[in-house]
Amino acid sequence: MAAAAAERYGAGFEGLVIEPADPGAVLESIPGFRHIGSSHPVPDERSVAAASAALQLAAGLAPDDLLLVLLSGGGSALMSLPAAGLSLEKKQSLTRQLLASGATIHEINCVRKKLSRIKGGRLALACRARVVTLAISDVPGNDPRLIASGPTVWDRNTSDDARDILTRHGIRLTAAIDRVLHGAAAESPGHFDPTAQNTYQIVASGMTALQAAGDCCRRNGVEPLILGDDLQGEARELAREQARMALDLARKGNTCCLLSGGETTVTPGVSPGRGGRNTEYALALALALGGRPGIWALAADTDGIDGCEGHSGALVDPDTLQRAARAGLEAENYLRRHDTAGFFEQIGGLLVEGPTGTNVSDFRAILVNP
Repeated sequence: MAAAAAERYGAGFEGLVIEPADPGAVLESIPGFRHIGSSHPVPDERSVAAASAALQLAAGLAPDDLLLVLLSGGGSALMSLPAAGLSLEKKQSLTRQLLASGATIHEINCVRKKLSRIKGGRLALACRARVVTLAISDVPGNDPRLIASGPTVWDRNTSDDARDILTRHGIRLTAAIDRVLHGAAAESPGHFDPTAQNTYQIVASGMTALQAAGDCCRRNGVEPLILGDDLQGEARELAREQARMALDLARKGNTCCLLSGGETTVTPGVSPGRGGRNTEYALALALALGGRPGIWALAADTDGIDGCEGHSGALVDPDTLQRAARAGLEAENYLRRHDTAGFFEQIGGLLVEGPTGTNVSDFRAILVNP
């Protein structure tokens, strides 16, 4: 996205590229841009520095300038500037609790916005220039207020909504968080109308990836069945539902590929193992398919990182459970402990690709070829 902007505007601009810091990556040098390596999915000091740099750039523009904001998923952690009176450590602790609570991305970002000095439209609020936002969506429903927690779109949620989310998921409000949520800064300033001069456009989403996968299927003589790019809920429950669909199609002798996206959740126990929502889905799917011949599947996060782990997801084939049995592994126990990455790492099928450079949430494909 930054390279396209540099080609379009030439030398008459300056900008920032804020991206996950990967020690093994060689960052592309783009004229006019300063690269800032940041942290994802839990923010750290680099996230604070990145958010501060973005705010400084926006605040320094004149009314006849243009602020072009190129957003993609992950921006909530990559640009994180805690609200006044809230420490980074408290924000980190809360983020970890939310990620482990089973809360949806809508709920997580609602809380994030109320505890931030850059999210929920505050980047646009700091800028006197016109703001144009082009976004790659990684959230179900493609709501601009949720993509990277909407730094250029004002939040319609209230502080009461954030408190209700934390209470519902059993997360205790610390004194510092409670003070911020009761403060005037957490709510929308009445004079700010982000639609007055600013524009926002979604240029790619999970459906973009599913349609491209569907085109690939057709070129190879397989009929795609796109189930949607906004599927949510517990990963294992969605896997069981889609396994039933695949088994039914296999019994009828249909050859097709079930494609879906969205962002599921995992509610881990007291001592969870290693894994993310896509490996959780994959293992639950393998168990529900029961080794049925003629069915293969892939589940992965399109950014290359499944949750907090160093893998993107997993592959399932008719021999997955047989390989586990030969290795003396009880698949049900691994699913129960949420040690799904550990399972696929031992029997094969774990996808380890590293950061992909894009993010349109999760991608799932089930190939039925009986």
